[in-house]
Amino acid sequence: MKEKTVKKRTHKEAAVNIFGKENYIFFLGAIGVIFLGYIAMMQGPWNSFWSLRLAPMLLVLGYCVLVPWAIIRRSRNQKGD
Repeated sequence: MKEKTVKKRTHKEAAVNIFGKENYIFFLGAIGVIFLGYIAMMQGPWNSFWSLRLAPMLLVLGYCVLVPWAIIRRSRNQKGD
């Protein structure tokens, strides 16, 4: 019978951070754009430019572009694993 070898991870391997400083900056920017989208949605009557045009554009930009970009982006000096 073959025994399974279990590799024990050291403390240094367990503490690897896959996101860099730039990723967190982009993520905070995305949160800011999403927040501005919700603020714009609350402005004016329901049929105003802010509620119907600007708010959806900001929310789509935040949720569909900036958050995935913050997750996927790799820094230039990060090694490809």
